Amino acid sequence: MPTKKSGQKPKTPGRGIDPAGKKALPVLKRAVHYKQKDTAEPSHIVGIGASAGGLEAFSQFFRNMSADSGMAFVLVSHLDPTHKSIMDELLRKYTSMPVYQVQDGMEVAANHVYVIPPDRNMAIFHGKLQLIDPPERRGFRHPIDYFLRTLAEDQGEKAIAVILSGTGTEGTLGLRAIKGEGGLVLVQDIKSAKYDGMPGSAIATGLVDYILPAEKMPDQLLKYGKQRRGKPEATEKDLRKSPDALQKIFFLIRNGTGHDFSSYKLNTIVRRIERRMAVHQIERLPLYVNFLRDNPSEVDMLFKELLIRVTNFFRDPKVFDVLTEKVLPHLFEHTTHENIRVWVPGCSTGEEAYSLAIAIHELVTKKNLDYKIQIFATDIDNEAIEAARNGIYPESISVDVSPERLKRYFAKQDSSYRINKKIREMVVFAVQNIIKDPPFSRIDLISCRNLLIYLGNELQKKLIPLFHYSLKPEGILLLGSSETIGQFSDLFAAFDSKSKFFKPKSVPPQHPVALGYPGIFPDRPGKPGMPVDTDKTPDISIGDLTEKILLKTYGPPCVIINEHGNILYFHGKTGKYLEPAPGKANLNIHEMAREGLRLELRTAIRTVINKKNDVYFENLKVKTDGGVQPCNLKVKPLSEPNLRGLLMVIFEDASEYQQPRAKKQTAKDSPPRLEELEFELKSTKEQLQTTIEELEASNEELQSANEELQSANEELQSTNEELETSKEELQSVNEELMTVNAESQNKIDELTQASDDMNNLLASTDIATIFLDSDLRIKRINPPAANVIKLIHTDVGRPISDIVLTLEYENLEKDVEQVLRTLIPVQKEGFDKSGKWYLMRILPYRTVENVIDGVVITFVDITSQKKLQMELVDARDYAESMVMTVREPLLVLDSGLRVVSANQAFYSRFRVSKDDTLNRRIYELGNGQWDIPKLRELLEKILPKKTTLNDFEVEHDFPTIGHKKMLLNAHSIK
Repeated sequence: MPTKKSGQKPKTPGRGIDPAGKKALPVLKRAVHYKQKDTAEPSHIVGIGASAGGLEAFSQFFRNMSADSGMAFVLVSHLDPTHKSIMDELLRKYTSMPVYQVQDGMEVAANHVYVIPPDRNMAIFHGKLQLIDPPERRGFRHPIDYFLRTLAEDQGEKAIAVILSGTGTEGTLGLRAIKGEGGLVLVQDIKSAKYDGMPGSAIATGLVDYILPAEKMPDQLLKYGKQRRGKPEATEKDLRKSPDALQKIFFLIRNGTGHDFSSYKLNTIVRRIERRMAVHQIERLPLYVNFLRDNPSEVDMLFKELLIRVTNFFRDPKVFDVLTEKVLPHLFEHTTHENIRVWVPGCSTGEEAYSLAIAIHELVTKKNLDYKIQIFATDIDNEAIEAARNGIYPESISVDVSPERLKRYFAKQDSSYRINKKIREMVVFAVQNIIKDPPFSRIDLISCRNLLIYLGNELQKKLIPLFHYSLKPEGILLLGSSETIGQFSDLFAAFDSKSKFFKPKSVPPQHPVALGYPGIFPDRPGKPGMPVDTDKTPDISIGDLTEKILLKTYGPPCVIINEHGNILYFHGKTGKYLEPAPGKANLNIHEMAREGLRLELRTAIRTVINKKNDVYFENLKVKTDGGVQPCNLKVKPLSEPNLRGLLMVIFEDASEYQQPRAKKQTAKDSPPRLEELEFELKSTKEQLQTTIEELEASNEELQSANEELQSANEELQSTNEELETSKEELQSVNEELMTVNAESQNKIDELTQASDDMNNLLASTDIATIFLDSDLRIKRINPPAANVIKLIHTDVGRPISDIVLTLEYENLEKDVEQVLRTLIPVQKEGFDKSGKWYLMRILPYRTVENVIDGVVITFVDITSQKKLQMELVDARDYAESMVMTVREPLLVLDSGLRVVSANQAFYSRFRVSKDDTLNRRIYELGNGQWDIPKLRELLEKILPKKTTLNDFEVEHDFPTIGHKKMLLNAHSIK
């Protein structure tokens, strides 16, 4: 990951300039953008997904997450695209880590939190977050899966997925991708989740490492991160120190699952083992061997870990474009019969197989071709095969499947999609170990994507020839984007090298593959260059198996049917017993059976299905075109592994076997009763035939009615699909509104708390306060304001001009307008009719967005200060009056020897004015006439040591009044 510093330029809180130019005014911003101070590379990147109830889970998570974990956290939630998100603001209360709302190109750094903005999809590429406009503004949006899949691809084993509260199935596909790359998955316990849809869907995958309440996840993450950082990535060289331990692990897996992974790529195996060791905080490989031995469930988890593959519908769309434009037309052109066979080894949960089925069905339908499509999908994971057979997928597959395909090939079920019947019937799923089990044969297309990359060279050398063996001469092999045919250029040539399509080459007779390459079936004895005994090479083709079974017993005509009576395969000449039914082509055996077989055939099939035993009917009379054919009918269930659930119907020509011969009787020998019975039987048959014809007519009418009902049902189905689409959109909107509501509720709680604090503050202070809007109407008052201005709470909303002041102040409205216009505060004093004094301040009301939205008027009671001031003035006047009555000259000096006051006798005696005396130092009086050395010494040195001076004699020549002899008396005023 790049370590170059990047990010957004800092935006410090702004400062507004007073229009009068006197001072800067602070401005508060609602959304503050920070510059990343630290761009250290994170040890792991944690993608956290949530929708409804997510804010509560986020808060629980970050309250307990350390601020120095070394990890980075990226939060993806369902947000209303039309609503400004405040998620980042709310989360800052719960963590000391910097929290950002993501901006395009922002680099992910350790110990930082990043929140997706509304109306954006988000991806990560080379450690930087990329914002992308979503294709749909509402509905069919899956931002959590979208981000987690890019996180898996970009970070690999350093990716961690956390799925929290939410409705629907979001996050399921994303966590599969994370697990496929060896990452960690944590899911909130459904009991603690406010909404359990997302956690429940994630847990159902069986791929979750930890299921915990949100508040306990941080501790587990820290332990996991410490374990992974403390141990370097293992290599083959490192394993030489403990090869026995690794072999024991392979043995325990084979013993528990029956599958041997010792030939898989070693580095891949070791990374998965290390990850499981980190999950359980086990540091040494021998200790993990003991843990596996004592915990069989861990063997299953490790087995699943080794099988995880990144798969989804229509993976790499360009490959499917080449498939429909070049590959399938090539196959249709070179097939010798109307049957296309496809094999998907390593099919996992079926997405690849169903994608191929849909692509082929679309092309066949578009070109109006009549081909029977058989797709065989196999995997060694039994649980994956069961999931594929069910064909149920989370609604988030809409990320990969177009709305048109969803509507046509899937049925909506709650928060899931089920593959429809016509596509499901095209695919046969089976558990198969491709390494040791027999392959399919006569295959037109093999899609083996991202399987070879997990296998060692020896296994790859066995599988490539095996694929050549399985393909028809004009067949096609499809590999993954990172796979190649390697050294087998003599077996395959590129059909489309960019998309990894390969065509088999013809090989000379002496080539090992042509002779029966022994490596194809490693469990079968053989020598290089020796042909393989085809009788010992089983294939799961229905036709081949049927013929081999019959050749080992006897070979009468027969058919293979399913439990519904549909014929899958014909053997021998069955025309004497079966004939095509009139009308639309139909291969149902009940419709094709000739007269004389239908009743017994229906009875036999029902009995075999219920009791699983062979049923045999002898000497049935089957009407043919030329008369009656005696027939023995046998129906038996097939027990071969790949044919379970199918039935074999065998027709034996009774004339070919020893039949008991009855004595031939003539008409004369026939008793009358026999003739009567024959007549009744003939009459009964005629009545039965009439009844059958009437029933057939009724059946045609019912069939017509059924077709009308089916048409109506299709219309209802279409309407239901539209309703389901609307339901999805409403559910998406509901989730977004839940998130917005949670944010708003949190903000309301904060505002309520702030309002309560303000109300208590205003009520507890003695400062009367009035808030006016820009129209000078009263917005709010506090209780003390009622003492200054006769207001009650019902006066809120009235203009200030309508209010009668108790103050002797006439210019309030004028001053308020002046402040609102100039933004310069006004401060004045005034008193009310009761004699109380107030200091009134008028200031502009400034919002956090730096908008002036009215004024604030405060009244501070200064009555006590005014009284004290007046008392001081009175005392001074009194003292000055006393000074003036003294007949001798008198001066009052302050501590700096400045004249505070002088009496009239002083001014007269020394012929000085009041202006030239007050506030001057005594030495400066009379232009320096009073700078008397003995007086200076007295005042500066002697007097500070004493408090009183009596009759101190001083003589001095004054220029204006002459020589004077004075007796000075001084007293310090404390």
